[in-house]
Amino acid sequence: QVQLVESGGGLVQSGGSLRLSCAASGRILSLSTMAWYRQAPGEQRELVAAISEGGSTNYADSVKGRFAISRDNAKNTVYLQMNSLKPEDTAIYYCKIRDRIFGTYWGQGTQVTVSS
Repeated sequence: QVQLVESGGGLVQSGGSLRLSCAASGRILSLSTMAWYRQAPGEQRELVAAISEGGSTNYADSVKGRFAISRDNAKNTVYLQMNSLKPEDTAIYYCKIRDRIFGTYWGQGTQVTVSS
């Protein structure tokens, strides 16, 4: 079993910042890609940012220059620093990790609400 514990969501005003964390524990042998997705009401889940084991990153066009993904391999944790938040960033944010041996796991989601 793998447990993913997400934290850092909340309510923030437009232009504000939040930092999300997702810590993985349990049956983990070889973490590869870690990522953040989000899903707004009535919308499909979309990739926000991803980071490889070596630190290569990619971002959705809508968050480039505002969000930064990072990871701490020693702690099996992935972070998402979100700056200059906009109301359209409001969504439930999910982390996803991939273990080369045991497969892909999703976090339970954390709500981010940006007020105008």
